[in-house]
Amino acid sequence: MIHIDFLVEDNSGKVMLENLLPRIIPSDRATYKINPYKGIGRLPSKKTSAKAIKHRQLLDLLPKLLNGFGHTYNGWGNALRGHVVVVCDLDDNNLLEFKQQLESILEDCYIKPNTSFCFAIEEGEAWFLGDKDAIKSAYPNANLGILNTYEQDSICGTWEKLADVVGFEQDHKEFHEIGAAKKEWAETITPFINLEKNQSPSFQYFVSTLNEILSIK
Repeated sequence: MIHIDFLVEDNSGKVMLENLLPRIIPSDRATYKINPYKGIGRLPSKKTSAKAIKHRQLLDLLPKLLNGFGHTYNGWGNALRGHVVVVCDLDDNNLLEFKQQLESILEDCYIKPNTSFCFAIEEGEAWFLGDKDAIKSAYPNANLGILNTYEQDSICGTWEKLADVVGFEQDHKEFHEIGAAKKEWAETITPFINLEKNQSPSFQYFVSTLNEILSIK
């Protein structure tokens, strides 16, 4: 049996996975837990700051988290096989360099847990924009003119693009208002996403990664 711990950067990511994972992971093949954090944070240079610990930012805590999962999984012996899946936005990072930085943190673990890194390019909203029919089902009045200008997994201000598509007014919005909107999109659009037809390459990489984990004997 496999247990997968998903590490996501915020509540909208948690909501998205809550809707997606039951459709990808058979209940008789694996258990899982979704662990949300309060922002992506930044990769630590030397040690985790007290502020990062207080605010539970994903990347700041990643060395501690991976070490902890490594020790936990090791204690399970052969009874259960553990796997960590880190899911976060690429933002404006270089994909290859960013992945290498995360893998370097994993290599520094005393006991390395089995770990996969998956990125939404540029942001999590790219996975919604990968399925235009899902957006139209969730938001019948969506602006199709704007929607059809989106290039899959492009660096274009992804959440702002989706906001324009669904008619969310961005001006003068506080951070918590934007977060609430992103959570609403996750709740509303994700149930309509077609796993096979979603056109986002980073979404399909996420699905294929999970299928590979599940296929390991």
